[in-house]
Amino acid sequence: MRFLFTILIFISTTVVTAQQSTTDSIKDLSRSRLNQPPIDSTITPVAIATDPKAGFKDLFVGKPEEEGLSQVQLNPRAISFVDDYMAKNKKNLEKLKGWGRPYFDMIDAVLTYHGLPRELKYLAVIESYLKTYAVSWAGAVGPWQFMPETGRRMGLKVNAYIDERTDYYKSTHAAAKYLSDLFNIYNDWLLVIAAYNGGPGNVDAAIRKSKSRNFWDLQHYLPAESRDHVKKFIATHYIMEGDGGITTLTKDETDILKQASNVNPAAKNLSGVELTNSKVQAISGRYNSLVITKHILFSITEFNRYNPDFDKLITHNGKYELRLPADKMELFMAKRYDILNESLQIMLDSFKQSLSTPTKTQLEKKPTK
Repeated sequence: MRFLFTILIFISTTVVTAQQSTTDSIKDLSRSRLNQPPIDSTITPVAIATDPKAGFKDLFVGKPEEEGLSQVQLNPRAISFVDDYMAKNKKNLEKLKGWGRPYFDMIDAVLTYHGLPRELKYLAVIESYLKTYAVSWAGAVGPWQFMPETGRRMGLKVNAYIDERTDYYKSTHAAAKYLSDLFNIYNDWLLVIAAYNGGPGNVDAAIRKSKSRNFWDLQHYLPAESRDHVKKFIATHYIMEGDGGITTLTKDETDILKQASNVNPAAKNLSGVELTNSKVQAISGRYNSLVITKHILFSITEFNRYNPDFDKLITHNGKYELRLPADKMELFMAKRYDILNESLQIMLDSFKQSLSTPTKTQLEKKPTK
């Protein structure tokens, strides 16, 4: 019971309301800019696979059995680094979950537009701690820490009068474009993050010297900063999400996951037209199906047809590939934080009630007068 309460408190911290002043400024930015055409319309979509529920047993004890659901363990060679990083940085990153939410909302929208996993937003956390005017010792600037030449190549203006590397909206589009370009080269998110930090030349050299395209095999041929950058990203992902994701895996691990995962077996229930006219969104957190259907005005029967065993699977796995008709998915995305807040409140209320309601055994033991 203590473990469940700890998990509930941890989950609830992910939906802490951001400070009002920060929220207002970022919302203004979102309203004025997210409706504008993207900076560069030549977008290369990247396939987004199912996020795994990673079993980080040394740090996340008491994990329930997944009853046949695919799991990908955190690579053992990352555990020591992640453990140390969490000990030093977890408190500050937990705070960032609150005040950084409006920034994350905007970055999520841009990354989704470019067809990229939204978890890549944590790259901005380790690059700059979301600071607009962050400057590195090497001259990289802004939340995404672009060097001048790379920034210009990605379409940003960098001169004596203006530096768009400090513009959140424009630099996030530029970062998404650069990440897409790197993924087209390596098809492996760990190598992409290493190349983002140290440049493709260093990653290419490490591949040649190690004769491997697996980060864990070639890591010691990379500069120490780039090697640690990848591990910082993995550690930050674990702190912010509570587990791993598609961006914390090598290509081979991702391929295994794609073959084994089946977290939404909706295809057998839906017609070809329904599948074509529906959208899929990877979600994490303790969403409740009744709360979702209430907010999007969707029949629970139809919801269960699109999302078999939703409540059971998201409870056990922590993540789910939600499928909804396109119009309902738009409603869900617009209201997802309200839905998650209400879902968590229901779960907390249920837990409190279970603590105050005596069990059958307790009643049997109750002394009689």
